[in-house]
Amino acid sequence: MTKKSYLILEDGLEFEGTGFGSDMETIGEIVFNTSMSGYQEVLTDPSYSGQIVTMTYPMIGNYGINDDDGESSRIQVDGFVVKEYSKTYSNFRAVRSLGEYLKNAGIPAIEGVDTRKITRHIRDRGAMRAGIFHDKKGALKRLLAHPKMEGSDLASGVSCREPYDYGDKKDGRPKVAVFDFGVKKNILTLLVNTGFNVTVYPGSMPLRQVLKERHDAIFLSNGPGDPDAVPYGKDLVTSAVKEGIPTFGICLGHQFIALGLGARTFKLKFGHRGANQPVKNMITGNIEITSQNHGFAVDIESMKKIRDIEITHINLNDNTVEGIRHKKIPLMAVQYHPEASPGPHDSQYLFNEFYKMIKR
Repeated sequence: MTKKSYLILEDGLEFEGTGFGSDMETIGEIVFNTSMSGYQEVLTDPSYSGQIVTMTYPMIGNYGINDDDGESSRIQVDGFVVKEYSKTYSNFRAVRSLGEYLKNAGIPAIEGVDTRKITRHIRDRGAMRAGIFHDKKGALKRLLAHPKMEGSDLASGVSCREPYDYGDKKDGRPKVAVFDFGVKKNILTLLVNTGFNVTVYPGSMPLRQVLKERHDAIFLSNGPGDPDAVPYGKDLVTSAVKEGIPTFGICLGHQFIALGLGARTFKLKFGHRGANQPVKNMITGNIEITSQNHGFAVDIESMKKIRDIEITHINLNDNTVEGIRHKKIPLMAVQYHPEASPGPHDSQYLFNEFYKMIKR
């Protein structure tokens, strides 16, 4: 049974559509993703915690949902917005429909709205709070009482609670400690495939406690929220620099490394979310087509002032910082997601560079 639903933004803009998925209502930061496929990966990416995602591609759901492509064990978005939901799906791996998947997870969604208008509005006005409601009465008041993304530590809500090993352990492999701020499954898989023994730790666990297990390197994962609101992320980097242990960070991990080195971060107007972001490697001159999902970025002027830090990658759309490395100690980071393979393999060399840091 279909149900009339409303998408309402905090500046008062309203859209009427049809609800699918869960019958619940939801509030979060509304953002848009420009990927043409990969909606299951988007839904399960912990970096989307606290957000309502609008897909710009007009038809979503046509290849269903399978049991293998999730980036975590559950749906992480707070809501989902599409132009047209395909109730009929066809794929040899599919086991259920998108609508069924959302309903079972308790995640509300809305279709039949003008996603082009929503996207243009966000580009003009910036990402903002929004909600999917069944009754408009009092909705705007509830929206304005909801916390903003700025100042929100969302990483603690998606991190693991206890350490665990990922993948098969093999003798002679270097050991990497992954600090989980919302890590994607495919990152862990690529670390294993590169040749690491992987152990995942809660993001808030002190480095000194982790290093008792004699790890050869540490990895700082992706995750949601405002990096400035997660002081233990910055403190982790400060400790890692003192120890001189090989360190690699992706996405939120990249932002933590920048903060730990003394740079600043800021909130982008509408963020980078999609599988088609062009990034220039400033060392090789190569252009990488990258997958990205972040609403905050590293301030380039503050980064340029830090001694012994080299900016290695730049976003060609807006010249924001996409990668850094230290000239004297084994430390590097990128803002984008090399494991997502939109290129398809433009950026996987980064995992090999991380491995070589340890083998030197």
